[in-house]
Amino acid sequence: MDHQAFPADPFPFSLMRQFMDMYPDHLLVAEGDDGRICGYALATPPNKGQSWIVSLAVDRVVRGKGVGRQLMRETLKSLRAAGTGTVLLWVEPTNDHAIALYLSLGFVPDPAGPLPDHFGPGAHRLLMSLAMGG
Repeated sequence: MDHQAFPADPFPFSLMRQFMDMYPDHLLVAEGDDGRICGYALATPPNKGQSWIVSLAVDRVVRGKGVGRQLMRETLKSLRAAGTGTVLLWVEPTNDHAIALYLSLGFVPDPAGPLPDHFGPGAHRLLMSLAMGG
Protein backbone atom coordinates (compact mmCIF):
# COMPACT_ATOMS: atom_id res chain seq x y z
CA MET A 1 0.00 0.00 0.00
CA ASP A 2 2.77 2.44 0.90
CA HIS A 3 4.57 1.95 -2.42
CA GLN A 4 1.35 2.61 -4.33
CA ALA A 5 0.31 5.62 -2.23
CA PHE A 6 3.78 7.20 -2.01
CA PRO A 7 5.72 5.97 -5.06
CA ALA A 8 8.44 8.63 -4.72
CA ASP A 9 9.14 8.01 -1.01
CA PRO A 10 7.51 4.93 0.55
CA PHE A 11 8.48 3.63 3.97
CA PRO A 12 10.76 0.60 3.68
CA PHE A 13 8.85 -2.63 4.35
CA SER A 14 11.08 -3.41 7.37
CA LEU A 15 10.22 -0.06 8.97
CA MET A 16 6.49 -0.52 8.35
CA ARG A 17 6.74 -4.00 9.88
CA GLN A 18 8.38 -2.53 13.00
CA PHE A 19 5.71 0.16 13.29
CA MET A 20 2.95 -2.46 13.00
CA ASP A 21 4.62 -4.56 15.71
CA MET A 22 5.17 -1.56 18.00
CA TYR A 23 1.77 0.13 17.58
CA PRO A 24 -0.77 -2.57 16.72
CA ASP A 25 -3.51 -0.84 18.72
CA HIS A 26 -3.08 2.31 16.64
CA LEU A 27 -3.11 0.78 13.17
CA LEU A 28 -6.41 0.99 11.30
CA VAL A 29 -6.92 -0.69 7.95
CA ALA A 30 -9.73 -0.01 5.49
CA GLU A 31 -10.91 -2.77 3.18
CA GLY A 32 -12.79 -2.37 -0.07
CA ASP A 33 -15.87 -4.35 -1.05
CA ASP A 34 -13.56 -6.96 -2.55
CA GLY A 35 -11.70 -7.46 0.75
CA ARG A 36 -8.51 -5.79 -0.50
CA ILE A 37 -6.77 -3.17 1.61
CA CYS A 38 -7.61 0.28 0.30
CA GLY A 39 -6.10 2.41 3.05
CA TYR A 40 -4.52 2.58 6.45
CA ALA A 41 -3.76 5.00 9.25
CA LEU A 42 -0.93 4.48 11.72
CA ALA A 43 -0.38 6.53 14.87
CA THR A 44 1.77 6.36 17.96
CA PRO A 45 0.25 5.86 21.40
CA PRO A 46 0.32 8.95 23.61
CA ASN A 47 3.66 9.89 25.13
CA LYS A 48 3.40 12.75 27.63
CA GLY A 49 0.00 13.53 26.10
CA GLN A 50 1.23 13.66 22.50
CA SER A 51 0.66 11.23 19.64
CA TRP A 52 1.94 11.32 16.08
CA ILE A 53 0.17 10.31 12.92
CA VAL A 54 2.94 8.23 11.37
CA SER A 55 1.16 7.71 8.07
CA LEU A 56 -2.18 7.92 6.31
CA ALA A 57 -2.36 6.19 2.95
CA VAL A 58 -5.33 5.66 0.64
CA ASP A 59 -5.36 3.69 -2.60
CA ARG A 60 -5.66 5.99 -5.63
CA VAL A 61 -8.74 4.08 -6.79
CA VAL A 62 -10.78 5.16 -3.75
CA ARG A 63 -9.34 8.62 -3.11
CA GLY A 64 -11.99 11.29 -2.77
CA LYS A 65 -14.55 8.80 -1.42
CA GLY A 66 -14.07 9.55 2.28
CA VAL A 67 -11.76 6.64 3.16
CA GLY A 68 -8.99 8.91 4.47
CA ARG A 69 -11.45 11.02 6.44
CA GLN A 70 -13.02 7.92 8.01
CA LEU A 71 -9.61 6.49 8.91
CA MET A 72 -8.55 9.79 10.48
CA ARG A 73 -11.79 10.21 12.44
CA GLU A 74 -11.49 6.71 13.87
CA THR A 75 -7.79 7.23 14.63
CA LEU A 76 -8.49 10.50 16.43
CA LYS A 77 -11.32 8.88 18.38
CA SER A 78 -8.97 6.07 19.47
CA LEU A 79 -6.20 8.51 20.41
CA ARG A 80 -8.61 10.64 22.44
CA ALA A 81 -9.75 7.52 24.33
CA ALA A 82 -6.09 6.63 24.98
CA GLY A 83 -5.50 10.01 26.63
CA THR A 84 -3.87 11.96 23.82
CA GLY A 85 -4.06 15.72 24.28
CA THR A 86 -2.24 16.78 21.12
CA VAL A 87 -1.85 15.03 17.77
CA LEU A 88 1.03 15.95 15.49
CA LEU A 89 1.84 15.06 11.90
CA TRP A 90 4.16 15.97 9.05
CA VAL A 91 2.80 16.56 5.57
CA GLU A 92 4.37 17.51 2.26
CA PRO A 93 3.63 21.21 1.76
CA THR A 94 2.54 20.50 -1.84
CA ASN A 95 0.02 17.82 -0.83
CA ASP A 96 -3.01 20.11 -1.05
CA HIS A 97 -5.58 17.32 -0.65
CA ALA A 98 -4.02 16.00 2.55
CA ILE A 99 -3.61 19.50 3.98
CA ALA A 100 -7.27 20.28 3.20
CA LEU A 101 -8.33 17.07 4.96
CA TYR A 102 -6.25 17.85 8.04
CA LEU A 103 -7.49 21.45 8.16
CA SER A 104 -11.10 20.23 7.95
CA LEU A 105 -10.43 17.97 10.94
CA GLY A 106 -9.13 20.89 13.00
CA PHE A 107 -5.37 20.56 12.50
CA VAL A 108 -3.43 23.81 12.48
CA PRO A 109 -0.27 24.36 10.43
CA ASP A 110 2.87 25.51 12.22
CA PRO A 111 2.98 29.31 11.82
CA ALA A 112 6.69 29.03 10.94
CA GLY A 113 5.65 27.29 7.73
CA PRO A 114 7.28 24.34 6.01
CA LEU A 115 10.70 23.15 7.10
CA PRO A 116 13.00 22.87 4.10
CA ASP A 117 14.82 19.56 3.69
CA HIS A 118 13.36 18.24 6.98
CA PHE A 119 13.46 14.61 5.80
CA GLY A 120 16.48 15.10 3.53
CA PRO A 121 17.34 17.15 0.45
CA GLY A 122 14.15 18.30 -1.25
CA ALA A 123 11.94 16.56 1.34
CA HIS A 124 10.22 19.60 2.82
CA ARG A 125 7.56 19.06 5.47
CA LEU A 126 4.88 21.11 7.19
CA LEU A 127 4.14 20.36 10.85
CA MET A 128 0.44 20.34 11.73
CA SER A 129 -1.10 19.89 15.17
CA LEU A 130 -4.49 19.24 16.69
CA ALA A 131 -5.39 20.04 20.29
CA MET A 132 -7.84 17.29 21.23
CA GLY A 133 -9.62 19.25 23.95
CA GLY A 134 -12.10 17.76 26.42
